[in-house]
Amino acid sequence: MKRITLLGATGSIGTSTLDVIARHPDRFALHAATASSSVESLVAVCSRHRPKVAVIADESRLRELRDALRAVGVATEARAGAAALAEVSCEPDADTVVAAIVGAAGLVPTLAAARAGKRVLLANKEAIVCAGQLLMEAVRLGGGELLPLDSEHSAIHQCLAGARAAGRDVRRLILTASGGPFRDRRDFAGITPEEACAHPNWVMGRKISVDSATLMNKGLEVIEASWLFGFEARRIEVVVHPQSVIHSMVEFVDGSVLAQMGTPDMRTPIAYALAYPERVESGSSSLDFNRLGALSFERPDLRRFRCLALAFRALAGGTALSATLNAANEVAVEAFLDGRLPFDRIADIIEDALDTAELRQPDSIEAVLAIDAHARRAATQRLARFAIATTSRQAG
Repeated sequence: MKRITLLGATGSIGTSTLDVIARHPDRFALHAATASSSVESLVAVCSRHRPKVAVIADESRLRELRDALRAVGVATEARAGAAALAEVSCEPDADTVVAAIVGAAGLVPTLAAARAGKRVLLANKEAIVCAGQLLMEAVRLGGGELLPLDSEHSAIHQCLAGARAAGRDVRRLILTASGGPFRDRRDFAGITPEEACAHPNWVMGRKISVDSATLMNKGLEVIEASWLFGFEARRIEVVVHPQSVIHSMVEFVDGSVLAQMGTPDMRTPIAYALAYPERVESGSSSLDFNRLGALSFERPDLRRFRCLALAFRALAGGTALSATLNAANEVAVEAFLDGRLPFDRIADIIEDALDTAELRQPDSIEAVLAIDAHARRAATQRLARFAIATTSRQAG
C-alpha cells in the first residue's frame, strides 16, 4: 500500500490524482491533503478520502478548517501555514508526495519532500524551473525519486525506458504543444481571460490555461525537460501538434523515433507515476484509431508566441534567468486575469524583467527566493508604468 501526500489537492491535478487513487483502494491511500485557501473544497476531499492530515496554506483559515472538519464528523488533523506544508511533505507515514501546488509557492515543500527521500511526483514545474540544480541535488542526496506528471515529460520518461545513461542513445527530445486557443489567431489585441482559459483540448486551472495560450507553459516545460533528463537546449525541440494525441517524442541516434500517444487526460500520466514501474487502469478512454483522422505538426511561431522564445533565452542564461522568467510570468498572468494587463503585453513584462535580472546563479533556496522577490518587484513596477502610460493615453 502506497501512502500519498497530495500537495494541491483541490486543483485540476489534485482532482485527477484523487480519482486515480479512488480507483485503486488496495494500492493507494491518501495520507495528507493540502489546499491554498479553499476550506470548503479541502473539507470535501477529507470527507471522501479521510486523510490523516489536512493543511490549509492560509493560516487565517485554520480555525475555520477545524470547525468544518468537526461539523462533518471527520477526524482529520488540521494544520496551516507554509511551515506546515513543508512539514507534511517530510512525514515518514507517506512514501509518495504529489507536488501539484501551482506557482513558486510549491518550491519549498517540494524540496523538503526530495530531501526526505520521498518519491516525488512533480506537477509543479515552477519548482524545477526556479531551482533545478537544488531540486536534483536534493533528490540525489535524499535517495528518493523524481517522476514527472506533466503529460509531455511523462511521455519522454516512457520513451526513454531502456536508453543508456546520459542520453548517449538519444539525438533529441521533441515536446509537443497543442498551440492553445490562439494557434491560428494573428492579432492578440483584445483577448479576454475567458478566451485565454478556453483550451481546445485540456481542462486545466486558469493560470496554466493562460500559460498554454501564450506558449509559456511549453517554455517552462523545455526548462523542466533539460533538468529532468539532462539535455541541453539545442537537443530539445518544440513542435505544435493541435490534436494533442502524441504527447511527446524521442529521436534516437539511429533515426528511430518513439512517441507516446493517448487521449488528452491527465489521469494517464498520473496513474503511470503513482504505480511505476507497474501500470494500472487510469480511467482515461482508449484511442479509437479508426476515428482518429489525420495528425498534423507545425513549427511554433516565435514572433507571435514570444514567451516561448523568452523561455529558451532563460534556459541558456541559467537558473537565475529561469527563476526570473517564472516570477515575472506569474505577476503578468495574474494582472491579465485581473483585467490590469492586456494579453499581448504579458511578454513585455517578462522580457523587461529578464533585461534587468540578477545574473548571479543561486546556490541556496534563500538565494532562489531572493531572485524571485526581485523579479516580482521589477514586474510589478513595469505594470505600474504601463498603467500610468495607459491612463495618460486615455486622458489625452
